[in-house]
Amino acid sequence: METAITLVLLAVTVLAGTAVSERLRVPAPLLLVLVGALGSLLPFAPTIELSPEVVLLGLLPPLLYSAALQTSLVDFRANRGAILALSVGLVLATTAVVAVVVRQLVPDLSWPAAVAIGAVVAPPDAVAATAVARRIGLPRRVVTILEGESLFNDATALVALRTAIAATAGGVAVLDVALDFVVAAGGGALVGLLAFVVVAKVRRRVTDPLLDTAISLVTPFAAYICAEEIEASGVIAVVVAGLLLGHKAPLVQTARSRITEQMTWASIAFVLEGAVFLLIGLQASALVDEVRRSDIGVGRVVLVCLAVLATVVVVRVAWVFSTRALLGRTRRAAALPPRQALLVGWAGMRGVVTLAAAYVIPDDTPHREVVLMIAFTTVAGTLFAQGLTLPLLTRLLGVPPPDPASDALARATVLQQAGEAGFARLDELDPAELGPEEHGVAEMVRTRVEQRSFAAWERLGTRDGAQSPAALYSRVRQEMLAAERERVLQIRSEGEMPSQVIREVLAMLDIEESMVEAARQDEPAPAPTADTVAVGASCDDLDAHPATEDATAQTCPACEAEGTTWVTLRRCLGCGEVGCCDSSPQRHASRHFEHTQHPVMQSAEPDESWRWCFVHQLSG
Repeated sequence: METAITLVLLAVTVLAGTAVSERLRVPAPLLLVLVGALGSLLPFAPTIELSPEVVLLGLLPPLLYSAALQTSLVDFRANRGAILALSVGLVLATTAVVAVVVRQLVPDLSWPAAVAIGAVVAPPDAVAATAVARRIGLPRRVVTILEGESLFNDATALVALRTAIAATAGGVAVLDVALDFVVAAGGGALVGLLAFVVVAKVRRRVTDPLLDTAISLVTPFAAYICAEEIEASGVIAVVVAGLLLGHKAPLVQTARSRITEQMTWASIAFVLEGAVFLLIGLQASALVDEVRRSDIGVGRVVLVCLAVLATVVVVRVAWVFSTRALLGRTRRAAALPPRQALLVGWAGMRGVVTLAAAYVIPDDTPHREVVLMIAFTTVAGTLFAQGLTLPLLTRLLGVPPPDPASDALARATVLQQAGEAGFARLDELDPAELGPEEHGVAEMVRTRVEQRSFAAWERLGTRDGAQSPAALYSRVRQEMLAAERERVLQIRSEGEMPSQVIREVLAMLDIEESMVEAARQDEPAPAPTADTVAVGASCDDLDAHPATEDATAQTCPACEAEGTTWVTLRRCLGCGEVGCCDSSPQRHASRHFEHTQHPVMQSAEPDESWRWCFVHQLSG
């Protein structure tokens, strides 16, 4: 019962702390660490020892798997050079430099013990950096690099730690160290690939969302345990399995299974991430008591802790700038700009793996209490010193967050191309397949797909104070759904209808409402600028028709002549004629293209300069 009460209190504290952090606009990890540290001083606070088994087997696999599922494999491949430089090269460099610093300040420690300390504090946390980065809106290249690094650096650090501990027992050869790394990395990747193949084959035959989600819950633990049993890296196994399964999910899972899995893992990650940082804070009081009993002296311990904290920060920044030519370099982009490189260097917050790894060091290691305090100081110091200043540094450097207008243009372009593919398939269907009486289904389907595309385009140019058709539809439909649900609940209370039928009807209403909420366009996105990146490859027509400096128009002449209204305006770059968009009743811009075959038009809305090619279905 005591354990159950403790778990409930932890969960409640996490929920309350996260809610308060939203109000205070403070990153939840930082607030939860502070709450945990203060709570550890209370006499009635439970004593929770952060054992390695709990973290490395109970917390790390699900957290890494959840992060891997959401990581783009395409972006990961594009930035693999930067990710490897940070997750392998930087971890080893940090381990070595910290070992030298610790050895100079505490000569009593052996070199293997000093290396173990370096391995403990070397890896940034998989949760802390991305939690802060996403909250403050760092550029996507920066977030991708930080996510990829945090997925793999734990494996490097844990292998280095295992080697250092083995060296304290009897020494190891350099060749053994290299072989250990190869076996850990290669074996972990192989186990992860095997887990992906098995789970993917099973999922192709599973249509029940609950069963599919249950398989997903087992996967990270199974991959981790199998890899560790053959002395490979369980971390790499989990990450590889998660990356591949997340990438192939649209092909091996049903839509309902994907939705259920995403919501389940989002909830699990939310609770576990908060619990991790709360547990870190709860270690503070016990670690301080151990240091007080140390024969080194509190002053010297403080000096060593601060020196290690400064070392990990300086080494990371120096490494990032020395390897900046590789960081972020892709087929589409040059090396990471200096300002973004500084953000990558500063976003090196440590987390729960550092503390858990410290507890792996044997109890009979000299000055073990100092090792634990170094780990805690590094975690708390980087979380607060870097986590709190990262938003300010981002503002001072003037690094822009992801452009919502560019995202809106990309979303509209992708949906337009998807819709065109759907229409092409609709046209290919044999009329006999639809039956002799198709009841206008084909036209109904075409209308619904068009409405989806129209809603995406409306986000780009709905005038201030005006409500787009999609936004109006969402508001009206939500009011209708509320009335429908109220009536169904009345019927349920009467007790005349089967409860299973009532549940099915309520589920149908919930699904439709969630779709309406996802597509709701209450506020138009900021206007795309001339720097908006085109989606997909450019085409000859876009290259031949560059954007004009002033394409703005106030009216659609054809609409005025016909007495109709328009939503947004477009200008033909072939002849300059202005027409209304496809969301408008008369669709004069598209009709103009059909009549003249002028391929490119530009938005005629204020402060917008994006273009659209009717021929190739590309934006620019």
